[in-house]
Amino acid sequence: MKRYFFIILLALSFSAQAQPNLNHYKYIIVPEKFGFLKQANQYNLNNLTKALFDDLGFTTYFDNADLPTEIAGDRCKALTADIEEKNSMFVTNLTVVLKDCKGTVVLKSKEGKSREKEYKTSFNLALRDAFASLSDFRYTAGNTPEASISTPTAPVKEVKTEPTPASATQPIATEAKQTDGVLYAQATANGYQLVDATPKIVMNLFKTSVEDFFIASNGNTNGVVLKKNGNWFFEYYKNNVLVSDKLSIKF
Repeated sequence: MKRYFFIILLALSFSAQAQPNLNHYKYIIVPEKFGFLKQANQYNLNNLTKALFDDLGFTTYFDNADLPTEIAGDRCKALTADIEEKNSMFVTNLTVVLKDCKGTVVLKSKEGKSREKEYKTSFNLALRDAFASLSDFRYTAGNTPEASISTPTAPVKEVKTEPTPASATQPIATEAKQTDGVLYAQATANGYQLVDATPKIVMNLFKTSVEDFFIASNGNTNGVVLKKNGNWFFEYYKNNVLVSDKLSIKF
């Protein structure tokens, strides 16, 4: 149990690790045509890219639109989005790239993949899969962009301690309750995001040095997701009581 609490403490310091230098970027410019495509907004990829960055809280513009004075006079105040394709016979591979005004890559997503045969469906699914790794990279008005996608610069050393017996003063977990619906795990840079059938992101999981043990957050509550007796549980504290919710996860 001490090991688990130690890892929870790591979660509190996780966001303090080295992050991309994106503090002053609010705007993202999306080209009307990506280099690997033959037509502007082919397969609706450019519109979808803009919409997905809008969902992350950024203010986005197409490169052929009238830009506000703030960035029209200084393009270095904005990042430029690009999509890279890696040719493959049976798999669509797309990577989201953000560059500054000097062409330097500031941020790069994981490689999104899709095996759908229909081009438009395949490109759209691959792009959404690539954006899944940017789910923790968000701009909030009045604050700096949050980026939790970079990994710690130093490996975490596992602290081995013997479990202590439960005492009368130690919080006891409430009866586990089963959450509704199956959650599907999609890989991200540091772990997984769990989505429902909508699909809607329900929870983010961050890898630790312990197998089948993740730091977890559902947006409102922080805790851990761990595997016990073949089942997955989301454990967290509520009113100083340890709560354990049973999850149905498909990896």
